Amino acid sequence: MLVAEILKDKGNVVHTIPPGLSVGEACAELDRLRVGALMVCQDDSVVGVLSERDVVRVVARHGAKGLARPVSEVMTPDVVFAGSGETVGDLMARMTDRRIRHLPVLVDERLVGVVSIGDVVKCQIAEARHEAESLRTYIAAG
Repeated sequence: MLVAEILKDKGNVVHTIPPGLSVGEACAELDRLRVGALMVCQDDSVVGVLSERDVVRVVARHGAKGLARPVSEVMTPDVVFAGSGETVGDLMARMTDRRIRHLPVLVDERLVGVVSIGDVVKCQIAEARHEAESLRTYIAAG
């Protein structure tokens, strides 16, 4: 399955925040939206990703004062992207190698969606079920 198909099924809603937002305000957005990461955008460009891990790190290092810091200081600035024509296997490998859980998807340098590790796992399970059902049908047909 391709990234484009995943986005077609899940939709292309992308939750973004500006880099100047405080970490505390970003945490409120993570909670309100019930997501694990937010894309940090400035002038239509993705400049970073703020994940729950980033929040944990800043709180571990600075305590509650870390929540007052701007997102730009704690986000992951080296964003790893996915393309719409990549396969689920490609994403799984990249996410595993880089130890990341969210990949923003770019088409013509435009942010069109985000694929999470949950989306990838869901797709893998669906493919495995389809394959098992095909094998059962084949065996039953004799």
